[in-house]
Amino acid sequence: MSVSATGTGGSTSAALVAAAGAGKRPHRRRSGIHGSPLTPVLFLLPYLVLFGMFIIIPAFYGIWMSLHAWDFVMPNKPWVGARNYSQLLDPSSLQFEPFWNGMMATGIFTVWSVPLLIVLPLGLALLLHRQFPGRTFFRAVFFAPYVLGVAVIGLMWRYLLDGNFGLINYVFGTNIQWTTTQPWAWVGLVGVTIWWTLGFNTIIYLAGLGDIPQEHYEAASIDGASTWQKFWYVTLPGLRPVLIFIMITTTLASANMFGQSYLITHGGPTETTRTAIMVITSTGFSQNRPGEAAAMSYILALFLAVVSVVNFWIMRDKDAAREEKLHRRARKREAGAAS
Repeated sequence: MSVSATGTGGSTSAALVAAAGAGKRPHRRRSGIHGSPLTPVLFLLPYLVLFGMFIIIPAFYGIWMSLHAWDFVMPNKPWVGARNYSQLLDPSSLQFEPFWNGMMATGIFTVWSVPLLIVLPLGLALLLHRQFPGRTFFRAVFFAPYVLGVAVIGLMWRYLLDGNFGLINYVFGTNIQWTTTQPWAWVGLVGVTIWWTLGFNTIIYLAGLGDIPQEHYEAASIDGASTWQKFWYVTLPGLRPVLIFIMITTTLASANMFGQSYLITHGGPTETTRTAIMVITSTGFSQNRPGEAAAMSYILALFLAVVSVVNFWIMRDKDAAREEKLHRRARKREAGAAS
């Protein structure tokens, strides 16, 4: 009897121990690189090395150059401090007029090209987002010019826009000097740039449109929303991150326009299409004044940084920002009450 009781009790205890052990996951010791906190760093390391070599180090080196009377061939590079910057703000200096004329040309091109490169690709993306035969073909057709290099685009349109034997004048029966008179030089440069880069922004918009849930449009239809109301209250809010990306990248690309003007109009007529990047390049390499060119580039970068911040501020989600501000105030009140 006692033996039986002891055996039963032992088996019961063993069963309880087994049941308790079954509820616990076996402890697996992390070993090797997969369990190390350095794993993300190792994956990012190739990018960080390249980013540091080609972005961070040149950026600081450029600032150092802008503070010196730099010359590639002379061993001595005297320290001049902020003189290269102050000369760009002095109307009597030799650098003042060319640089600010280039900044004006850059501003003209940006003001004309950026709105068109935001609105036109959006309209095209809305059309190509619909279901119709050959949709993929037309997407490829509109994107195809973007794969061409700026040298190909510039040389091709240089001959197409030629006022004497260009194909554009021949097709439309006009006699416009597209590359040597204003405002036609700007019309040509803006038109060529739009034709060239329209497809890239369109593809980005299409990706954003594909991420908007279809249920939002169905709910709007049930509420009786019109096509315009769906676009304004569903499509645009859903595309806000994409719009911010396109606005900033398009603005930066337009402000750094160089190849089109250099190859199509050669900066003319009378240097009216000579952009800031052309002035910086000429100052640094043709005139061998890289210190002054570096100062010009950082002033241009400052303007672009301000424009980017303004774009972020304009396109911010005001409702989300308001709610976040209210939450912060509530947390401060709770912290104050607790203290």
